[in-house]
Amino acid sequence: MALLPVPDAKVRLLDRARPLERAEVIPLAEANGRVLAVDLAARLTQPPFHASAMDGYALRATDAPEIGSELTVIGTASAGHAFDGVVAEKQAVRIFTGAPLPVGADSILIQEDAEVLDGGRIRTRFEVTIGRHVRPRGQDFAEGEVVLPAGTVMDFSHMTVAAAMNHPTLSVYCRPRVAVLATGDELLPPGANPGPSQIIASNTFGISALVRDNGGEIVDLGIVKDRQEDIAAAIDKARAAGVDVLVTLGGASVGDHDLVQATLKAAGMELDFWRIAMRPGKPLMVGSLGDMHVLGLPGNPVASLVTGMLFLEPLVRQLARLPERQRLVSGRTANPLSANDQRQDYLRAKLRRDEAGALVAEAFTKQDSSMMKIFSQADALIVRPPHAPELPAGAPCELLLIRPIIQI
Repeated sequence: MALLPVPDAKVRLLDRARPLERAEVIPLAEANGRVLAVDLAARLTQPPFHASAMDGYALRATDAPEIGSELTVIGTASAGHAFDGVVAEKQAVRIFTGAPLPVGADSILIQEDAEVLDGGRIRTRFEVTIGRHVRPRGQDFAEGEVVLPAGTVMDFSHMTVAAAMNHPTLSVYCRPRVAVLATGDELLPPGANPGPSQIIASNTFGISALVRDNGGEIVDLGIVKDRQEDIAAAIDKARAAGVDVLVTLGGASVGDHDLVQATLKAAGMELDFWRIAMRPGKPLMVGSLGDMHVLGLPGNPVASLVTGMLFLEPLVRQLARLPERQRLVSGRTANPLSANDQRQDYLRAKLRRDEAGALVAEAFTKQDSSMMKIFSQADALIVRPPHAPELPAGAPCELLLIRPIIQI
């Protein structure tokens, strides 16, 4: 099978992915980042009454036709405590922000524009306009009004208005469930004491974090040995759990010790493609096992993370009904780059800004796909298309951001 170009591989993967239809009802406090499954309409009118927008005095505009008008203060209104009475001719009520406008009043004279006199009276020091500093009933939204349509990705502003609309719970789409399976006789969990031929398994933690950051839930299948029966048992667990995506880490090639692909095929997996024209990450496997998407990521940690960003992230986001994350930006090179071969290359790089504010990417000298430290220090990946010519320092380049450029 020929190496598949990265753009073609991504299209084929996402063409098969249908956004999840499952929904669940959750407490409002847990809804940040979730996607509304139904339109959200207001359960009440906001504000529910004409309210004062400022501290001052509620009065009738006709009683203060000019600066210097005098009125008698007959009571007080504050938030949660309405004035129980009627404002009549030449009367005013001391009022505070958020308090209901008293019956009879139609305007607010802010406290800075009122001169307090003896005997419970005030004198206006500014002209009064009818309706000034009054928030009319329903100014924000009315009962029954759809404020947040289905498909809204809840954030801090949506959480606030949902609460104001009196919704203690929300119906949201379920998160995609992603099972992660690491394979390899050499792998041990963090905290173990590795023997001479063993290493600590790290990929699961980075890939799981990537999934969670993009709206998914993790089912950790742990580490299994390079034995077909053990891998088959883990696949059965994923099926029994009803996961939407099975991610395998390592063992997806076709060497004597790479049993994942063969075991999945024996379990009924329909292989779509594997082997991508990219570096790092060539041994990427994509298929399906019934309704479950199967994504076999390379065992090398950096290759796993790069392919996770390029393929797993958009898959999870599409299933979760989240917009695609835009990681690609433009920049220029800080150092010369050699010509590229037939595989699309992703070079780890540090970013800085030049005097004009443009992004400048300096590629690390070492790019081995097993070197996790360099990946953790990198800000972006310089994208080198297949057969790209040699680039001098200062040449334009495309960058795939690893983390937000706000930190740079």
